[in-house]
Amino acid sequence: MKTEEWINTEEYRELNFARKALVINPTKACQPLGAFFCASGFENTLPYEHGSQGCTAYFRNNLSRHYREPFPAVSDSMTEDAAVFGGRANMIEGLKNAYSLYKPALIAMCTSCMSEVIGDDLKAFISNAKDEGAIPKDFPVAPAHTPSFVGSHLTGYDLMLQGIITTLGEEHFDASKKTDKVNLIPGFDAHVENIRELRRYLEMMGVDVTVLADNSETFDSPLTGEYHPYLGKTTLAETADCVNAAATVSMQAYATPKTLADFKGKYEQQVAAFNYPLGVGGFDAFLTRVSELTGKPIPAEITSERGKAVDAATDAHPYFHGKRFALFGDPDLMLGLTAFLLEMGGEPVHIVSTNGTKKWKKEMEALLSSSPYGASATVYPGHDLWHMRSLLMTDPVDMIIGNSHGKYAARDAGIPHVRIGFPIVDRVNLHRYATLGYRGAVNLITWIANAFIEEKDRTSDDAHFELLR
Repeated sequence: MKTEEWINTEEYRELNFARKALVINPTKACQPLGAFFCASGFENTLPYEHGSQGCTAYFRNNLSRHYREPFPAVSDSMTEDAAVFGGRANMIEGLKNAYSLYKPALIAMCTSCMSEVIGDDLKAFISNAKDEGAIPKDFPVAPAHTPSFVGSHLTGYDLMLQGIITTLGEEHFDASKKTDKVNLIPGFDAHVENIRELRRYLEMMGVDVTVLADNSETFDSPLTGEYHPYLGKTTLAETADCVNAAATVSMQAYATPKTLADFKGKYEQQVAAFNYPLGVGGFDAFLTRVSELTGKPIPAEITSERGKAVDAATDAHPYFHGKRFALFGDPDLMLGLTAFLLEMGGEPVHIVSTNGTKKWKKEMEALLSSSPYGASATVYPGHDLWHMRSLLMTDPVDMIIGNSHGKYAARDAGIPHVRIGFPIVDRVNLHRYATLGYRGAVNLITWIANAFIEEKDRTSDDAHFELLR
């Protein structure tokens, strides 16, 4: 009991924040998980890990738990022998089996810690496999080096996307054959309905778009009684031609830096990067930039949707105003959520991102300083959820927002927890709701405001258990 009380004190918080060599419940995942997630958005593409079965099973399990969908991926089953002698033989046999058994049109290959530590060269081994007849000479294998001991799932997403575009598109690049198309990169977005929403808005504007990579069907497929392993919606032909597009727009700047650098430099495109533009203001900025890039006006039907979101925000504003929030998750999500809460009159207080950087911290602090509601906020890059627990117990807030891993700290602090991000494994169907766009703004407003109302009902005595809230 004394220990339980002590870990809630300022003294313990100081010791907790002084630790350097230990991470407890980080707000990030490993690189290969992001690589798998990215690969799943492409037509007839098989995610393949050059590593052990256990690693692949772990990433498949995490994706399946969040989306409650089967997720196909393979490994070349590296074991102790491969750790000593290298994984070349495993890869050659693995590629041969994957190609003949699962008949993909593209294999998207990433690495694990084991193969990275021993220094396996993916491009050389893939070439060896083709030379030995394991796969046809012209069969595309997109490589990405994704060691789990650096970076995060965002890094893996970016490297896999870069690898696929390079493999399929580099030879098709022709600066004299630019199209009017726009590439849209959703980033590592746990709420796959956002992809459908973004397509819908761009179609209303008349924008010809290629989504890189569209895994909305992979992680939200119909139950028909038939199993289809490949449901990525971005075709390989589209991907090959994406290098000749007029512009590329990323919804998550911190999930796509290398890919955007290629589009801007190597493929000579206009690029625009956002930080998960949530809320009315955030999505206004996105649509305005797309309109500038394409010359397409924003139609009245979108303006009407915007008006409904503004109406919903006005109705719910009293439930946000003056409330204190703790947030955790990926850098782009934290920027987007913070902007949304400031827009609604909420007060972000504790903002934690294990994969946040010094640059991200400066961006967060600039955003917070732009509003009087950001005055009490502190930003914590490189910190984890055990740090967050100390913050909640010593400097209380009214709500925590983040993935399912925040539920323990929320229970200890006695505050409501709204689940946004990856993974969400203790609630169902949230990935089927948009968070982006004006409809997405209404969803966010509704979830957060109603959570406060439900908490008020739950904690009210009989005299204050009122019908109207």
